[in-house]
Amino acid sequence: MTSFTEPVSTPPPALLFDLDGTLIDSVYQHVLAWREALAAFGLDVAIWRIHRKIGMSGGLFVTALRREIASKLTDDELQQLSAAHADAYARLRESVRPLPGAKELLATLTQQEVKWAIATSGQDVSARPALELLGLPANTPMVTRDQVRHAKPDPDLFLAAAATVQVDIKHAIVVGDSVWDLLAARRAGALGVGLLSGGYGSDELERAGAYRVYADPADLLAHLDEVGIRQR
Repeated sequence: MTSFTEPVSTPPPALLFDLDGTLIDSVYQHVLAWREALAAFGLDVAIWRIHRKIGMSGGLFVTALRREIASKLTDDELQQLSAAHADAYARLRESVRPLPGAKELLATLTQQEVKWAIATSGQDVSARPALELLGLPANTPMVTRDQVRHAKPDPDLFLAAAATVQVDIKHAIVVGDSVWDLLAARRAGALGVGLLSGGYGSDELERAGAYRVYADPADLLAHLDEVGIRQR
């Protein structure tokens, strides 16, 4: 007699999203804000150099930049620099928009009962307005720089985001637009998916560990089946 077993049903992976350049179109506002802040300290830094570091935490950003330009800024001046960036970005925030398909992607995941969370290297004060921009409630699962010891490329943000939605990080997929997101995903033990909407190229994202690369959230939404999410 042939015996049959019930087919095994596994839940879809959770998605852990970066914010800037992944869900909202804000990378270049951050670049311009950093350039303005640096100029206020008499530092003339090319925009492309600034862009290459977007996605790191603010502290790592200024540390890496100080090393690269051989600056002798004191620790107190570095704190002032970060504050100047926050002020400059706040003035540019009105030009920030959701990336194509971001709202629809998150709505679809919610409708499909797929767990998801946001993990951003930004401070809570700068990240919270993005929830309203995306049409999300205040209790949306989100982990910010304020809540972890280390930001990207350390894995802390994504580990905390996975814990927030009560999933094993190994059953999660990190979606980000920078190499720093994907390096953090690898260190956390999660699969990584890259988006081109932050300005990095496919080859860079793939070398950093991206399993798949899509143009933006709309493109990812159209290919959810490729990351293990079957739409009902």
